[in-house]
Amino acid sequence: MKNKNYYAILMAGGVGSRFWPVSTQDFPKQFHDMLGTGDTLIQKTFNRLAQLIPEENIFILTNERYNDLVFEQLPNVTKRQVVLEPAMRNTAPCILYAALKIQKENKDAVMIVAPSDHWIEDEHAFTNNVKTAFDHCASNDALMTLGITPTFPNTGYGYIEYDKSTTQDIKPVNQFREKPDYETAKSFISQGNFLWNAGIFMWSATSVIAAFKRNQPELFQLFNSGYDVYNTELEDNFIRGNYEKAENISVDYALMEKSDNVYVIPANFDWNDLGTWGSLYDKLEKDDANNAVVNAKTLLEDTNGNMIRSKKDKVVVIDGLKDYIVVDKDEVLLIFPKAKEQDIKKVLQNVKATFGEEYG
Repeated sequence: MKNKNYYAILMAGGVGSRFWPVSTQDFPKQFHDMLGTGDTLIQKTFNRLAQLIPEENIFILTNERYNDLVFEQLPNVTKRQVVLEPAMRNTAPCILYAALKIQKENKDAVMIVAPSDHWIEDEHAFTNNVKTAFDHCASNDALMTLGITPTFPNTGYGYIEYDKSTTQDIKPVNQFREKPDYETAKSFISQGNFLWNAGIFMWSATSVIAAFKRNQPELFQLFNSGYDVYNTELEDNFIRGNYEKAENISVDYALMEKSDNVYVIPANFDWNDLGTWGSLYDKLEKDDANNAVVNAKTLLEDTNGNMIRSKKDKVVVIDGLKDYIVVDKDEVLLIFPKAKEQDIKKVLQNVKATFGEEYG
């Protein structure tokens, strides 16, 4: 029997533009089977959370334009579980909104906030880490996060510095650090008490709402003024009239960097945020020439280190290509150096400016 006080906020509102041309504004990456497993990323995340949390207590937070996609891919969820943002305002406003709704429903709720597009191999270890956090949050005023033990000096992630004097599994956080340059990242790793910030948070509804009230009084006041109408038929009108007034701010800046009751659990699982084609390439099986292939039937000659994706069973023939991203989708073909993958966002803007918004 799963604990009825356990809740999840599954974050599924992002666009994932670095995965263009597969991920688009109308059909972003969380609704695609990026790994070729048969499940989309949001389906994999929902099923992972459901190992610990009652399915009816998993709330999907997304932009209202993705409402139909959510119900197509998660047909068992109810309207109550889908929390729609009428405007994009980063993570803090939507988390506060969902937390108030959940607290009104269950004052003893503890919850996890989890992105919908992460890759986690050892789901059992993930569940155990979350359970440890929930047990702590149920009886302590704590804002908790899962940190990933760095495997190399990555400059694409933020870092969490924790108090190395503690021997407990739950460690006090000293500070959050911005994405570093390479030398700074190397120094972080050598110090031994730095973790990658995975953007996965756990807390009680009471604790996180109190933290918003303390650190973001204007944001708290805006959303708390609708408390009486949450979980009623009047909620939608209130949100439509007020959501756009919210500051565009991440929960990291709004709460985590300002609070002194923040703790981290060094995660016991392998993790990837699947933010780019290169990160996807890292997690896929490779052929003898280190090519990662999703969906395509390939004939490859003198071709190595590539990320290749097409429609199911499309024949792709390549000769003499090394370390490229090759993605074929509908009316767009992308052939782009892996080393320049961070520029795909700019390429997308150029394509839309040149050929029209329908291409992005």
